Order: sequence, then C-alpha cells, then structure tokens
Amino acid sequence: MTAETSGEDAGTYARTQKRVPNPAVKLALELGPLALFFVTNLKFGIFPATGVLMVSVLVALAISYYLTQRLPIMPVVTAVAVTIFGALTFLLHDEIFIKLKPTIVNSLFGATLLGALAFGKPLLPIVLDSVMHLSEEGWRKLTLRWGVFFFVLAALNEIVWRTQTTDFWAGFKAFGIMPLTVLFALTQVPLIMRYEVKPAEEKTEAHF
Repeated sequence: MTAETSGEDAGTYARTQKRVPNPAVKLALELGPLALFFVTNLKFGIFPATGVLMVSVLVALAISYYLTQRLPIMPVVTAVAVTIFGALTFLLHDEIFIKLKPTIVNSLFGATLLGALAFGKPLLPIVLDSVMHLSEEGWRKLTLRWGVFFFVLAALNEIVWRTQTTDFWAGFKAFGIMPLTVLFALTQVPLIMRYEVKPAEEKTEAHF
C-alpha cells in the first residue's frame, strides 16, 4: 500500500465519519415527527395530525440526507408509507388507513428479514443501516430476533388501535413504539458483543 493510497483511504474514512450524524440529532429526526403528530392530534384531531406527520417525516428525511448524503432504507420506507397511507386517509376521509400504517410497515420489515433469512441472506445490516460487524451466525440470530420483533410491533399496533381510542393510539404510536424498540435493541447487546467481529484486528493479524 502506497502513502498516496493510505492518504486516500484516510480521506475517504474522514469523509464517511463526517457523514455520521450526531446521535442526538438522529434521535430528534426520528422522534420529532412523532411528537408533532401526537401534539397536533390532541389539539386539532387525527386528520390535521396526519398532514403534519406527512410533512414532518419528509422534512426529517431531507435533513437526514443533507447531513449524511445517503438515504437509509428504514426512514425511506417509513416516509413512503406515511405518504401513501396519509393520502388515503385524506382522500377517503377515513383514519383507519393511517392507523394501519405501522401494522403494514412492521409486517413488511418482519417478512423481508425472515424471508431473506430463509434463503440464507440476512438483510439486517441494510434494513437497520447497521455499522456493526458480526459473524454470519451472529447476523442470523440477530436477524431472526428482529424479524419476530417487527411482527410483535405489528400485532401490538393492531390490538391498540382496535381496542383503544384514537388519542390513546396516537400516544402509543408516538411514545410507545420507540421506547419498546430501544428496549429490545438494548436486550440484544449481549448477543452483539458475543458475535462481534473487528475487521481492523482481522486485517492486522492477516499482515503478520
């Protein structure tokens, strides 16, 4: 490896690092649209809240792209789903469509993960925009767990919107799904640590 190549690699790495948003900013972009949706629903009802959600999700996606110069698959799928189901909610004046969105999106993620896993191609690094490095066994186990979890979220959404008020569902969507997801992610830390692979260490060992 030449000094020039090393410099190019270092520059590429530095540019990549700059495109990783601050965790607080990333969290704000994820929670902001949900918080706006919840507050607008309380004050003005589900239909204005749906419009606010549609606009804020697209704005958050645009900001994310500006900061990282790339579009992670999960936010893109979410934005597309919000736009489609939000439009149906307005056109048919039926709130059921925006309530079905979490069920369909989470089911889609779950089916995609488990379906690809059945063919021996874990897609979790792509779906979750992951920067982790795990062994093949680790990715298989983690993909299986996340696939099942997405179906659990879909089932929970169905139970909540079918048995509770719209205001309660809006609160669950805004402040229930995200904490559950974070909690589940934290419970996967032991598995991640067990199967983590450090590419830098592997390359160092390969040179000796």
